[in-house]
Amino acid sequence: MFELPRIEHRTVEVDGVEVFYRESIPARPDAPTLLLLHGFPSGSHQFRALLQALGGQYRLIAPDYPGFGHTSAPADFEYSFDRLADVIEGFVEAIDLRRFAMYVFDFGAPVGFRLALRHPEWIAGLVVQNGNAYEAGLSDGAKGFVALRPEQEGAEDTIRGLLTLEGTRGQYEHGVPDPSVLSPESWLLDQHFLDLPGRKEAQVALAFDYQSNVDSYPEWQRWLREYTPPTLVVWGVEDPFFTEPGAHAYLADVPDAELHFFGTGHFALETHLPEIAPLIAKFLDRL
Repeated sequence: MFELPRIEHRTVEVDGVEVFYRESIPARPDAPTLLLLHGFPSGSHQFRALLQALGGQYRLIAPDYPGFGHTSAPADFEYSFDRLADVIEGFVEAIDLRRFAMYVFDFGAPVGFRLALRHPEWIAGLVVQNGNAYEAGLSDGAKGFVALRPEQEGAEDTIRGLLTLEGTRGQYEHGVPDPSVLSPESWLLDQHFLDLPGRKEAQVALAFDYQSNVDSYPEWQRWLREYTPPTLVVWGVEDPFFTEPGAHAYLADVPDAELHFFGTGHFALETHLPEIAPLIAKFLDRL
């Protein structure tokens, strides 16, 4: 008889932030753990299908950052990538994780690499899905976006243009050969959370802070060279933000990284879960 995995939905308090997270309960208590770090403009819900696919075999944990999903942050929370990493660091400690692999996607890369720099002993391996750590992986459009500054006329309007339903849907559909495979609930749910009070202001603050990530690329690369974690890279090659050279660039610092490319856009799991999930399973089994 086919059995679906048990998925639990919880919150834990971290420095005044109520962090919401999803966790699969595998059949084996000693199963490998994978921390799933979501991207923009999404949340832990982007991993719903992956949790169902692999949650019976592995412990998968997917938190929402402050400013995303179901997580609730105080009104005076200051949004930056350092602060997101602070909260996820506290989250990991609060649920008593000791050693785990990380899935870093989009915003998950700057959060995850900050975590790795602070606690290299925690990281058993990396699954990188369109999670950029190299200037070679920035498209011209991404470079222009990163260069935006608060004092520039029209800069905030440019950012807010991405926070509309049209902008959110476009991030899912760009580069996808057959959009009929995309579930409309994905971008509609993202937009629901973006439209909550204070959420767009949080995203504007994070957009203006994105340059801090590019400035940190050399540190992340040094960490990769020093620790050479087992690394699986899966990449949608039609991503309008993070281009294919950003995936190949990992080989300079982690020569044994395993690379797989898919003819799709930014949200590769939305279109290629049947191909990506087995790769993750095999990777976790090898750790």
